[in-house]
Amino acid sequence: MIIGRRLMKQDITFSGACALAEMLLRGNARRELVLELSASPNLGTALTRLQDRMRANAFSADGRRINLEPFVAAFDGRTRREGFHVLHDWDGKADRVNEDIIPVDVLHFIADHRGGEPPDATTIAILVDYYFFHVLQLLSMRLWDDGDADENLDRLSDLLSALQGADGGGQRFVSDAETLLLIATSHYERVERAYGTLLDRVRALNEGHQIRIALGHAASMGGHLRFGFEATYARDTVRMRDDNIADYPWLCYALLTAMLEYARVREIAGPRRDAVVEAILNGLSPDAAAFIGPPPQILSSCDEDRARFRELFLAHKEELLAAFESLRPTERAYSPLSFFFNFSHNIIKGTVVDALLHGEPWNVTFNDLLSSVAADPDEGASRKALAETLMGYARLNPDRIGGRLMPVIVYDPQAGRQAFAVAMRKMRE
Repeated sequence: MIIGRRLMKQDITFSGACALAEMLLRGNARRELVLELSASPNLGTALTRLQDRMRANAFSADGRRINLEPFVAAFDGRTRREGFHVLHDWDGKADRVNEDIIPVDVLHFIADHRGGEPPDATTIAILVDYYFFHVLQLLSMRLWDDGDADENLDRLSDLLSALQGADGGGQRFVSDAETLLLIATSHYERVERAYGTLLDRVRALNEGHQIRIALGHAASMGGHLRFGFEATYARDTVRMRDDNIADYPWLCYALLTAMLEYARVREIAGPRRDAVVEAILNGLSPDAAAFIGPPPQILSSCDEDRARFRELFLAHKEELLAAFESLRPTERAYSPLSFFFNFSHNIIKGTVVDALLHGEPWNVTFNDLLSSVAADPDEGASRKALAETLMGYARLNPDRIGGRLMPVIVYDPQAGRQAFAVAMRKMRE
């Protein structure tokens, strides 16, 4: 019996797509797939068989074939027409979108490096989960297609919990479903027309969802723009603003939403307030003057958001600056201000590749790398270890930027302290 084969494009709903994905994310389906593939003569053969299933978007569960292809093709087509490529990476050298989906590209890399080894169940399980992680990213782009978007996002949160739960390979990707939207839209896009439309959609979500989206975006854009300021724009703020027309309105929205949350929780000591404070600092760190100084042209489309953020920042300036001081990067403790990178999705890809090369998952999410707030010191040590591991790979495989070979992921406390000092000086002016 094939479930999903008879679906027509006009019949595919968000809820129906989630139901199909859930059949594979809950229960024994993934474990049975891993067990089947682990019976292959070597890891390369197992990965070839997994590749065929990924390309077909079809798997088995409880003796039934679950066909995801109708909704994956339909949702990917809609998303591409809107301007986003969620499943496929951009090849800067060839100047085109890659033919294979990202999980298959990663699978090929691992097959080249480990194909002759015996099948490894953990490696196979992580790759299976990485495929479904991209399916969930695609679903995050279709929250507004039908039904209630907030209820759809809650449903997606349940699927993410299932993906990263006991039935999977142990690799954790993100801490919440809201971050799926961030990762899905963090690819290089030649045409940036869709970001404004997406922001309008996000503004219609409920307060809780918007806060989680804002905290993730403020922190991730901080790391992304700090990288651009140093590597791409040679510390030229004007060039950075001119080349990030889509990013600045999103960052302005994220900062305002985070600041409104800070105004609500500022008198409640604890991790929640600490996370909000850190996200605000991270978001301001690349270009604080754009949001608290004279209004730049790049933010003319969101002048009300910027003015409201500035008003709230000035009202709480002294207590915020005092709180920021505790976040000054050091050599000892992990700090997201020391973490610079080109695109957020590459952080997860690099984490997964390392896990696959060593057959051991990381218990550190992308969100963990955006914050120093941790329950115990060991968490901070794991974050620092992962950030330095990713930098090591980036140094071995640099990109040519502005005529120079440069790593696209950097963890550098000295550069973090410099960015912190510049931001604090701008905020005190």
